[in-house]
Amino acid sequence: MLYWPGPRNRPFFRSAVIPSFNEQFDQHGAWRRAFAQQLRQLGQWMSAHELTSAALQDRLQHLEEQVRRDKVMVAFVAEFSRGKSELINAIFFAGYGRRIMPASAGRTTMCPTELGYDTGTAPGLRLLPIETRLQSPGLAEWRLRPERWTQVPLDMDDATQMAGALEKVAQVRRVPVEEARALGFWNDETPEDNPVAGADGLVEVPMWRHALINIPHPLLAQGLVILDTPGLNAVGAEPELTINLIPQAHAVLFILGADTGVTRSDLAIWRDHLGDAADAQDTRLVVLNKIDTLWDSLSSPTQVQAQLERQCQTSAQMLGLPLSRVVPVSAHKGLVAKIQCDDVLLEASGLPALEEALAEGIVARRQAILRATVSANMRALQEQVQRTLNVRRRDLDEQMLELRSLRGKNASVIEAMRQRIGHEQQEFDASAARIQAVRSVHLRMLRELFRQLGARALKDELAPLERVLGGTGLKTGLRKVYAETFARVGAVLQAAQAKGAEMQSMLAGTFRQLNAEYGFSLQVPPEPGLQGLMQELQDIEQRHLQYIGLGNTLRLTQAEFCQRLLRALGLRLRTVFEDAANELEQWSKAATAQLDMQLRERKQSFARRTEAVQRIQTAADSLVQRIAEIEESARHLDDLQARLAQMIDKLMQMPGGAPVPAQVLDIDLTEPLPHTTP
Repeated sequence: MLYWPGPRNRPFFRSAVIPSFNEQFDQHGAWRRAFAQQLRQLGQWMSAHELTSAALQDRLQHLEEQVRRDKVMVAFVAEFSRGKSELINAIFFAGYGRRIMPASAGRTTMCPTELGYDTGTAPGLRLLPIETRLQSPGLAEWRLRPERWTQVPLDMDDATQMAGALEKVAQVRRVPVEEARALGFWNDETPEDNPVAGADGLVEVPMWRHALINIPHPLLAQGLVILDTPGLNAVGAEPELTINLIPQAHAVLFILGADTGVTRSDLAIWRDHLGDAADAQDTRLVVLNKIDTLWDSLSSPTQVQAQLERQCQTSAQMLGLPLSRVVPVSAHKGLVAKIQCDDVLLEASGLPALEEALAEGIVARRQAILRATVSANMRALQEQVQRTLNVRRRDLDEQMLELRSLRGKNASVIEAMRQRIGHEQQEFDASAARIQAVRSVHLRMLRELFRQLGARALKDELAPLERVLGGTGLKTGLRKVYAETFARVGAVLQAAQAKGAEMQSMLAGTFRQLNAEYGFSLQVPPEPGLQGLMQELQDIEQRHLQYIGLGNTLRLTQAEFCQRLLRALGLRLRTVFEDAANELEQWSKAATAQLDMQLRERKQSFARRTEAVQRIQTAADSLVQRIAEIEESARHLDDLQARLAQMIDKLMQMPGGAPVPAQVLDIDLTEPLPHTTP
């Protein structure tokens, strides 16, 4: 018996052996928390044994935060009356024993809605008035103005109060056609898509532009974000949805009606907003909902099944997807089955198959991405720490040779040794000016890169497009200016890539020289790669094309729509530039951290060598004692190397499909390491 999240902890039965999406996501959250804990313990262990630097600590902390705070967004996209809100209720909120999101006849979500959980905010509903569409700020900017949102508290122990409060996302208002046109809900070029005007000439439009629901649902608390995007008009009139929010979703569920199949408006949403994405087949699931409408008592089960298969095949063909990406379900029957603990009806609804597809398509893929990211960083970290250990081991070997050469020597020879060490230290200190010069050139190049990728530089690149969109009347030549804008922005990324290669080449030459002169083991990382961001830039350009096409000619004459369009594009491109700058900065830190660490190790080596010779000069038995100490230190380095490899291997082998123990690595920072050679 499994327990679905809800205020009454309602039980329901599942015959399927495969865990539901909710269960797998819960396990994924437990895995992330344990993984992040092990990363933190690894950082503490490295600090305790002086195997880290500020750059390495930043890297580990960034990884820990990335794993701990990782968000998984699932976007539900559909035309009106496809059962989208009912599907959200069935998958996530059946434990409340009733509908939470409005999904009854005539009461459905009218505005884009995000469901998530922020621990720093009380449970509640925030609603942004539709009139804000007539103003220039975009959604991202409105999020920073809480006073402009209508706040509605939610009582997590009262499902009736919650459902009543959330019905506000279904609210509408009646406005003149002129206002509906300005708000983006009336298009003279496609009159068949316009709302029906009443006898008073008024038409219905959503009361709210956007809704944010903050509730401590167990899955939302573990990083799940649900994006509910209703209707073609709502999607098409909000550029930020298709340029910013939907592309960030790790999975998109496109809901169709089994009784209607792919309608013209369905096809428009898919073609204009979803189907052309580079990852469409990997991250898109088509849900053929309302299959219970085909359950005809006058038709045999075989006939019903044949009809359902035809609908699935037709939908797959029209959308250009494999048949396996189309999942038939009845959200209504699935919700009823969970509330009534009807296992037979639940299986018949097809909901378990959809949850399995979601789990495999989202949880498994997201975990694989996190594993790959952490694995790559862990291997790079291990190589860097290994170089530090090698430097320490080489310094110990040199000290051992020096000390053994002093056996049986008189005081003058020992003094000459001390003077030679001092002379070597002076020469090494003198090289600091040259190293600092290289650092200065490197930092100057990095600052220039940051300037090229800054907000002001991006604003300059967008200026021609802004002038065209800010003009009055028809936007002639817009497509040409648009293409030229993306060509310039792409050239900025390519120039940043070239500058990164130049920095890599300069550091490689410097590192080779330092390795030859001082016996360092510096190895410059491969040049930073921005190819992924360049591909992302191309995807943004393709997604944005729909807004400058003939279908939006009339909208493009509206100043408010053009401003929203430009702001959405600017925010998205700014994110790309910031990601490029962060990539280059992380690369720079990884490169220079090696130099900092090996410079520190060399300075400490000079101090240890000088101290050893001074001790030998003052006590005859110090030579034997110091040699024994170096031998002990060498064994300690072997232990450190073995323990580091063991911890990283265990970290990489942590199970991902189920909750894991909190102390997998079994690290004790206070217990001394046993001095055994592996």
